[in-house]
Amino acid sequence: MALTDRLLNAWYTGHPALALLRPLECLYRRVVDKKRARFVAGEGDIYKAPVPVIVVGNITVGGTGKTPLILWMIEHCRRRGLRVGVVSRGYGARPASFPWRVTPDQRADEAGDEPLLIVQRTGVPLVIDPDRAQAVRALLEAGPLDLILSDDGLQHYRLARDLELVLIDAARGLGNRRCLPAGPLREPVERLQSVDALLYNGAPADREDGYGFQLQPSALVNLLTGERRSVEHFASGQAVHAVAGIGNPQRFFSTLEGLHWRPVPHPFADHAVYSAQALAFEPLLPLIMTEKDAVKCRAFAGDDWWYLAVDAVPSAAFIQWFDSQLLRLLP
Repeated sequence: MALTDRLLNAWYTGHPALALLRPLECLYRRVVDKKRARFVAGEGDIYKAPVPVIVVGNITVGGTGKTPLILWMIEHCRRRGLRVGVVSRGYGARPASFPWRVTPDQRADEAGDEPLLIVQRTGVPLVIDPDRAQAVRALLEAGPLDLILSDDGLQHYRLARDLELVLIDAARGLGNRRCLPAGPLREPVERLQSVDALLYNGAPADREDGYGFQLQPSALVNLLTGERRSVEHFASGQAVHAVAGIGNPQRFFSTLEGLHWRPVPHPFADHAVYSAQALAFEPLLPLIMTEKDAVKCRAFAGDDWWYLAVDAVPSAAFIQWFDSQLLRLLP
């Protein structure tokens, strides 16, 4: 097990050695607390966009389902006649320059895997830039928009925001509730008191402090042909190679088990770079991966390689709350 995997496991299951990291945690907290305090006081270079900005972010390290929720938000807002744009850091992307407008025909190493997925699925205007304020300016210069969604960026305090949504994995929670490197938190747990809404990925119902949402498998899509098949395409008990290079690969493997298949798990690091050789598994079985992985594998995919499309299904209470916020922000 890699060092990062061991550390992640320790954050969520406990390990006495983490106490040795407490001094570093104190230094980290001082830095993030100071950064947050300056933002709240309105100090520094903070860009306020002329249209509402909604941040969909994490307080923990690792995946919590931001991309599926952003996809849902894009379509939900469009159904209400809103022109939506998205900004993202573009983790791992190496474009010719920043800010960079992502188009569906680009490569994942150029655009970033998650931004490319979002654009290929929705065609939404999307700009990547580590400086999200610069990304927002570039989006607005390209054309009129009513609303901007920020994929992550909760801790990017150079960009003012009108709404903050924080996603939490319902199964893993906040781990030991300590900050990096002694725990998985990017900011102290008290930060959650200042956000507008918490959403628990995998929660079957709303909680006292937040809303539930589920990721619902919707189709199997062939990487080579784009052919869509129902999730009943493979019979119950079918063994499959399962590939997941996401923040929480076990969630994907559990989803495949919930579809009554027998996944042979192949976890990779988040945002992993793949090759045909790395995915040449034995024995020969159908291979199923996440949509985020698929955008990096189409060029060398096999005939029986598929990705599982999933859709976010927020609770009715969240949808009602979100609509009320849209009315407030866009009268």
